[in-house]
Amino acid sequence: MQERTSISPQTRVYALIGNPVSHSMSPAIHNGAFVALNLDCIYVAFQVEDVKNALTGMRALDNFRGMSVTIPHKIEVMQYVDEIPDVDRHIGSINTVVKEDGKLIGFGTDGPGALKAIGDAGVALSGKNVLMLGAGGAARAIAFTLAQKGDIGKLVLLDINEEFLSQLTGDLKSGTDAVIASGVLNPDAVEEHMASADLIINCTPVGMHPNEDATLVPDHLFRSGQVVFDVVYNPLETKLLRQANAKGLKVIPGVEMFINQAILQFERFAEAEAPEELMRNVVMEKLSS
Repeated sequence: MQERTSISPQTRVYALIGNPVSHSMSPAIHNGAFVALNLDCIYVAFQVEDVKNALTGMRALDNFRGMSVTIPHKIEVMQYVDEIPDVDRHIGSINTVVKEDGKLIGFGTDGPGALKAIGDAGVALSGKNVLMLGAGGAARAIAFTLAQKGDIGKLVLLDINEEFLSQLTGDLKSGTDAVIASGVLNPDAVEEHMASADLIINCTPVGMHPNEDATLVPDHLFRSGQVVFDVVYNPLETKLLRQANAKGLKVIPGVEMFINQAILQFERFAEAEAPEELMRNVVMEKLSS
């Protein structure tokens, strides 16, 4: 991969803010893409606790043009931007801020990134029944995107956290026209709803490294024609995906959503088409090392 050779007073600055940020792949992904397109831009990671002043600095520094936002700031940062699309207001969090014509515009790319991953896999959502395991931050972004843009038949939410579950269910019912159902995540509920699910999306950390042998779905519940999407991307193939693969089902790895959300951010940052293959290679190299 090429490397940057110079930084000038005209270099545009982009950043990740969060806490922690030390293990983020974002600088490698974005800088690799900037260099590949020969853009005078640089991307750095900042460990930030004071979100308000970080956004004040972004306003004050002319060359500071864009920001990725990670935990724990995705909700708080919404207070300090000028514009947010309605879908992201309903979701209740954003992961991207850009400065355009002096205004700070905030939006999310997790939901669209998931939708793109589903589309890229050749999965048609219209009229399909979706079973979503988990009702946390990732689930909110994906659920609202599917409910508003996926033309799905029904969305069933299961979670062990009844507060999260109730909040997301109510927000979806008031903010979208989709058919929404929900219940406590337990083996009986999984068995009941797997019977009619066309697309299963795991938005829980179950199966994430180091607990790589964990799964929420027993083997016997899978049926022909289902699609399984796991947002966990470390490991690249979770036990849930291994189970689905063994049954001959179509699977969507979480790394696809991760790559897509970065691509969507980059294209807004750079106002140019992203070098998708290069960005994918950076991610896969990092995750495989």
